[in-house]
Amino acid sequence: MKRKLKGNLLLLVLLFSFFDVLGMQKIYEKGELSRLHKHMVSTQGFRDHIMNERVLKMIEESENPGLYAGLYLLESKFSYLPFSQTDSKAEMDRIHDKWAVKKEWVPYQKACYAIWNDLQYFPVPESSLDSSLRVRYSDSWMNERTYGGKRGHEGTDIMASKNRRDIYPVLSMTDGIVTSKGWLPKGGWRIGITAPGGGYFYYAHLSSYGQVEIGDEVKAGDLLGYMGDSGYGKEGTTGQFPVHLHVGIYLQENGKEISINPYWILRYLEKHKLKYTFS
Repeated sequence: MKRKLKGNLLLLVLLFSFFDVLGMQKIYEKGELSRLHKHMVSTQGFRDHIMNERVLKMIEESENPGLYAGLYLLESKFSYLPFSQTDSKAEMDRIHDKWAVKKEWVPYQKACYAIWNDLQYFPVPESSLDSSLRVRYSDSWMNERTYGGKRGHEGTDIMASKNRRDIYPVLSMTDGIVTSKGWLPKGGWRIGITAPGGGYFYYAHLSSYGQVEIGDEVKAGDLLGYMGDSGYGKEGTTGQFPVHLHVGIYLQENGKEISINPYWILRYLEKHKLKYTFS
């Protein structure tokens, strides 16, 4: 009788433990899914768009870079948690199915696609005539800037190895429509392309323009202009800083412009450089 009672108690303990673990798992999953909300795109974590080399490789090898980038950001809590998942398609499909149950997934996915899935070429080509005409850049996102008031740097600066304007061509990274062109005190001569997915790709501090006007349709790789040092003053101001291209990426959310860190996007495009004849 005592042996039977002990057996029943042990079974009850095991059942209680099982349902306790199951309940805790459900609570954890519910808490994890709350990470995705309707204002996700405007959060600093999403805008920072922090990646790493392993994730970049995974995105490069995928057929849907926006999907993989978006899933990584959610799973890693915007790179604050270790991403221990395997890179297999089956595993990424499982992660996708977990997040896709939320209604907020659709606009979030659309935003990720707008950033990543229209990309085709790095914005500065390689020279087929002079291999010394290289460019360099680093992750300068939110570094302090002071012109026009103290602010964070909302973009990536691609610096020229040769500090001369009108040498380096600037190419469109995407297909799209020219939706802005002209002078801005901070950006100098700039041009903006709205890509098919809705992302806005901004190229600033140009020295001159290609044959493009507002409303024109452009293809990825089309010439937009030439790298320069315009800006930080009244129209026509040059020479306030070295020759470089400022790249910005923006999304629209509820009528507000949301800037996204372009650094890892540019890293992704490193393997997609065109060659141009310039020296």
